[in-house]
Amino acid sequence: MFDVNEIRKDFPMLKNKMQNHDLIYFDNAATSLKPTCVIKAINDYYLKYCANAHRGDYDIAHKVDEEYENGRNIVAKFINANPNEIVFTSGTTMGLNIVAYGLMDKINEGDEILITEAEHASNVLPWFKIAKEKNAIIKYIPLTKEGKLTPDSLKNTLSNKTKVVAIAHVSNVLGYVVDAKTLAKLTHQYGAYFVLDAAQSAPHLKLDVKDIDADFVCFSGHKMLGPTGIGVLYGKYKLLKEMDPLMSGGGMNTRFDMCGDVGLQIPPLKFEAGTQNIEGVIGLSSAIKYLEKIGMNNIEEYEKELKKYAVEKLKKLDNVIIYNENSESGIITFNIKDVFAQDAGSYFNSKGIAVRTGLHCAKILVNFLHTEATVRASLYFYNTKEEIDAFVEACKSGGDFLDAFFA
Repeated sequence: MFDVNEIRKDFPMLKNKMQNHDLIYFDNAATSLKPTCVIKAINDYYLKYCANAHRGDYDIAHKVDEEYENGRNIVAKFINANPNEIVFTSGTTMGLNIVAYGLMDKINEGDEILITEAEHASNVLPWFKIAKEKNAIIKYIPLTKEGKLTPDSLKNTLSNKTKVVAIAHVSNVLGYVVDAKTLAKLTHQYGAYFVLDAAQSAPHLKLDVKDIDADFVCFSGHKMLGPTGIGVLYGKYKLLKEMDPLMSGGGMNTRFDMCGDVGLQIPPLKFEAGTQNIEGVIGLSSAIKYLEKIGMNNIEEYEKELKKYAVEKLKKLDNVIIYNENSESGIITFNIKDVFAQDAGSYFNSKGIAVRTGLHCAKILVNFLHTEATVRASLYFYNTKEEIDAFVEACKSGGDFLDAFFA
């Protein structure tokens, strides 16, 4: 296991204060902090070899080409894929939109697209749009009383009309980890496509797309120590070849003429129109190397330990409602009794604690939770038990939220 105190030295943000308190950053499910090595890698690109990719015939342009494609190799190895199955995107949202658009020609009137109530907007709204365009049907796979998606629930919802099953590997609100491998197997028994939103899993646990046998997997760099504006779409190469690209422009074509005839690049380049987020790829590559050095299994186990420690302490408080105490990830979703979530968030802010409040972009889930909004504390491997102790102390006095406004 790693030394968390040594690791924290790699994150400049943790040296800052908020509201005259040492920063306690518990909003990692929204975005993670960045280690010095990632910041340095991005700076080196701008200071030492700033040029465009796949366009120049000079030394520094060649250097950019090498770094960009090496980034593709690093990502592929990280998730056990082939480099030609890795498409760089702006994030999970763009990846899922590319998949939804690309599968549109395979979806017919009356076909069913299966999702759950717990999905993030990025894995709901693209499917809403496709369903409307194609007169397809959105069906919701039932969740257990705790809010978990089980193989039995999927099995009972699948039908011969099912064309797509699109679910989150880890729920961004309740934090449950689904059995993606079994879900993919069940999906494929009906000849449907299995789409995995890995935004909350890729940063925290070992992701093996071949073992899962997912057809498509999407995740974002900014949640896993990388820069904003960079993401990854994995797709089985055969499916990527069949799909139409969402965007057109420079770099994704081999030729076009005055008659409108266009020749497309082979995947993954045909999905990467225009100048890409080169610094993002370079930063993400550095972030992945950092994560691999620590070890994804070590990260997963440490976060489970932190989560267990936090929940045990929170359960002793009579003013805290926890919605997901049994989930496996480092996400803790809760409310302070009789305090609106955003007011609680402001109170935590006054103590130097950064948490997320509101609907967390999972706006259907409020019907399941029977509450208008929640507070989400999400942990990462640079968080400590000492920070959790301070957080729990703040929860004890959470009913004094007006102090945050009138202090």
